[in-house]
Amino acid sequence: MSIYYQKDIETMDPEKLRDLQSKRLCELVKYVYSRQHFYQSKFDEIGIKPSDIKSVDDIKKLPFTTKDDLRENYPFKLLAVSLSEVAEIHASSGTTGKPTVVAYTNNDLKLWGEVMARAIVCAGGRKGDIIHNGYGYGLFTGGLGVHYGALTGGFPVVPVSSGATKRQIMLIQDFKPRILTCTPSYSLHMAEEAKEMGVDPRELSLEIGIFGAEPWSQSMRKEIEKIWGLKALDIYGLSEIIGPGVAMECPGQDGLHIFADHFFPEVINPATGEHVKEGEDGELVITTLTKEALPLIRYRTRDIVSINYSVCPHCGRTLPRISKVKGRTDDMLIIRGVNVFPSQIEEVLLKIEGVEPHYVLEVDRIGSLDQLTVVVEVNETIFSDEVKEIERLETKIKREIESILNLRVNLRLVEPKTIERSMGKAKRIIDKRIN
Repeated sequence: MSIYYQKDIETMDPEKLRDLQSKRLCELVKYVYSRQHFYQSKFDEIGIKPSDIKSVDDIKKLPFTTKDDLRENYPFKLLAVSLSEVAEIHASSGTTGKPTVVAYTNNDLKLWGEVMARAIVCAGGRKGDIIHNGYGYGLFTGGLGVHYGALTGGFPVVPVSSGATKRQIMLIQDFKPRILTCTPSYSLHMAEEAKEMGVDPRELSLEIGIFGAEPWSQSMRKEIEKIWGLKALDIYGLSEIIGPGVAMECPGQDGLHIFADHFFPEVINPATGEHVKEGEDGELVITTLTKEALPLIRYRTRDIVSINYSVCPHCGRTLPRISKVKGRTDDMLIIRGVNVFPSQIEEVLLKIEGVEPHYVLEVDRIGSLDQLTVVVEVNETIFSDEVKEIERLETKIKREIESILNLRVNLRLVEPKTIERSMGKAKRIIDKRIN
């Protein structure tokens, strides 16, 4: 039997959902035009007035918003409310320059708790289930997003954050949580630490893993499920939209249900900005229909997904489903004219026996040519094998990667625990090229 947090919304007739989205979009456009100088200027530039937007069919008339827009209006120029109405401020970790700042009114925090509670129930959580929350607390939205959802939905939460991993294993043993929340890469690190302590992760109490904040492949999902003996589910969110809780997989693992009454999704061709067909890959664009402090219109997430509007055959939810993130337009490497996503390589690596789920991609320029080196950990038994066996494994890995990418790569096998572990998002790319 399917369990819902807000059944009337999660199983709403698609036509009624579209009517609700249209109503909220029209209200949003009036709201941002009157309160955000940024959008007023953008609309005026292209000759759009709020009265021109009658339904979600008109969303194509509206301009896109990008992360650069947020950076250029740092820290508070995009706010639609006064600072006295702001209850909380977060910031993304940005790799360069100033961070991306987001803000929340009390109503925004209530909304965040609501969609995260939906997400936990969608994953199979039941009221009273203990959540071991290993996402980082602080400016990063992961930890507090899960925390608010737990409080709203009635789930006792252990706010462990990331790090002190051996202590976390002890707490899992003692508190017996049913749900683990953290990044997928950190869950693998936790499992390693547990084994070093003589603890079999499969014998612990965890049944559900809610993993997100970084792209991860189906192969990594299988690896996590094998190591932990739990159902590994994907959660999607980003700070600019609200944090975690934008979309969530149900146990059917057949796409992430996007909470489209609050977050209107589009999937576009990143080069042209035009909508792609249902089921085709493109860049996810989200409009925040109900946020107060920092609403965004047609925000380009840079995440590559496809979208499915059919009713979920596993849980009966009628909300649209996005695929797992297949890559990011800004994480995409172009090596000698070939588009390469880390997730493509991860999918190959984790299907090969003897390979550990830890890798990095090193990109360098030798002369005028870009070179890609895949650095991957293999298990201890491989290094105790004869040289011929190691060479055979190298040949197999290279052949499998090259058949997927249609690109020659270099490969370096390293011993277990050689690659630095991350307590948060895993760093998969080291780009040594000189621009």
